[in-house]
Amino acid sequence: MNAIAAPLSPLSPALQAARRAMTQQDWAAAVRLLQRLPEPLQATSNEAQRLLGEALHRAGRPQEAVNALMQALALRLDDIEAYVQLGFCFQTLQMHREAAECFRTIAALQPDSVMAHAYLVHSSQYAVNWERFDADVAALRAALARKKPQADDEFCVPFTLVGLPHQPQELLKAARLSVQHLTRGIKPLAAPKWPAHPRLRIGYLSADFHAHATASLLVEVLEARDRRRFEVVLLSHGIDDHSPMRQRLKRAGDHFIDLAALDLAGTAKRIREEQIDILIDLKGHTAGSRLSALAWRPAPLQVAWLGFPGSSGADFIDYIIGDPTVTPLDHAPHYSEHIAQLPRCYQPNDSQRIRQTPPTREALGLPQDAFVLLSANSVYKITPALMDAWAEILRRLPQAVIWQLSGGEQADAALAAEALTRGIATQRLIFAPKVPMDQHWQRLGAADLALDSWPCNGHTTTSDALIAGLPVVTLQGEGFAGRVAASLLRAVGLDELISQDPSSYIELTCALAQDPPKLQVLRQCLQPPLVICDAERFARELEALFERMWSRHAAGLPPQALPAA
Repeated sequence: MNAIAAPLSPLSPALQAARRAMTQQDWAAAVRLLQRLPEPLQATSNEAQRLLGEALHRAGRPQEAVNALMQALALRLDDIEAYVQLGFCFQTLQMHREAAECFRTIAALQPDSVMAHAYLVHSSQYAVNWERFDADVAALRAALARKKPQADDEFCVPFTLVGLPHQPQELLKAARLSVQHLTRGIKPLAAPKWPAHPRLRIGYLSADFHAHATASLLVEVLEARDRRRFEVVLLSHGIDDHSPMRQRLKRAGDHFIDLAALDLAGTAKRIREEQIDILIDLKGHTAGSRLSALAWRPAPLQVAWLGFPGSSGADFIDYIIGDPTVTPLDHAPHYSEHIAQLPRCYQPNDSQRIRQTPPTREALGLPQDAFVLLSANSVYKITPALMDAWAEILRRLPQAVIWQLSGGEQADAALAAEALTRGIATQRLIFAPKVPMDQHWQRLGAADLALDSWPCNGHTTTSDALIAGLPVVTLQGEGFAGRVAASLLRAVGLDELISQDPSSYIELTCALAQDPPKLQVLRQCLQPPLVICDAERFARELEALFERMWSRHAAGLPPQALPAA
């Protein structure tokens, strides 16, 4: 450690003011306060530089944040929190290899840190850096196994497990540990008491009420609700992008409340003031979540749905909404919530998306005469085992190419290199650049067949492909995240596209590629209107589920599993 490194006094007025600004999420004010510290103090205080780095990153200035955090580490080489913040900055800058090395350093300093191992593997997946994949995944699972069930010392990042080989009980444990950490010291509010509302009051809590995949799934179901019996309050803690989707959502609800400026306690207080009967959290353990606000118990019934494909691990969430495929009742031990099943598929969709003729293959950079296998899932969902399966498919189908959604220049080059090590020419991987959502939807139909990922399936990406008229081959896994594509395929009557292991996934893909008439029959099955886009029917099924939940509550009965009806 550098001998001149000195911490700021906890009583330093400037430091106290900066901390208050950060607590209030006023990142710009925190930056100003920290940058106004005397120059000698800035040059010698590891703590000031670390806080400045975090504030700059959260203020949207990640490159400047890197400089401050590097200075913090120069002053104190073993500053764990500085490595954490630096790793997050590198993630923002799409420098995933560098992010992984930050978390690898933390894992070396703290071998029992689940957080460090989790972000290490997740960053490596985004970089398609598989040099130590098996060892890193094993180290993550071992660190999680060593963690005592009641530990609350760190956030265990359950989302990172979703795209990795794991057991459902491991995901539940990580979720429970994370909730324990995030809700330390929170005591629930007194039980709510208000007169029965004329209409059941449903609140949806999310950061994604703008041009976002979750919004595109949900919006038409909100529009199709029974307005005589249900009053909808949209509780938004995300950005206002002024998009048509944002405006459509505002029209779809009875009330739209912006909570973005509130902290967690303020969020819970505002929700309680709205007298929500059933509160739906749409985020779970994903970026920007305010799941912890529900620990105050602002609503009498609290439900998880749509955002996170697994248990919240929270005893303050009463139900998780699924369906017979993603949440079979015999999977109850994998959930802290009670399972509430919709009868067909848990995922809604928007029928107002019009299927359009895709651009020409030439315009998309695709070979005219190739058999195009679409993979529109993010690169973090690709594992070495999945790449092995794809390589075998390409060996058997010399006329085929894989059309993969780009993960950025670094990841694309690494994925092409991985293909080459498996004997597959790099030109047989073609990368689709990221484009606006409507352009992406339009281009999907240029492919011949979609290849799903595993152990984490495509979720919105699977329904996108089906709505575009593209059959999807999937492998059904053990947990929620690995069963979503199967749920969607069953909903449209294409159970035959669900495989149970890698070898059958390979065989099915190759058989379809070599049977154009069969593929054409499957495409005919996907002609509009699709069952997964029947918002009226979905809304009635969802409302019936809400009423079953509420009738138990109103009768003074505890939550229980609600099988599909």
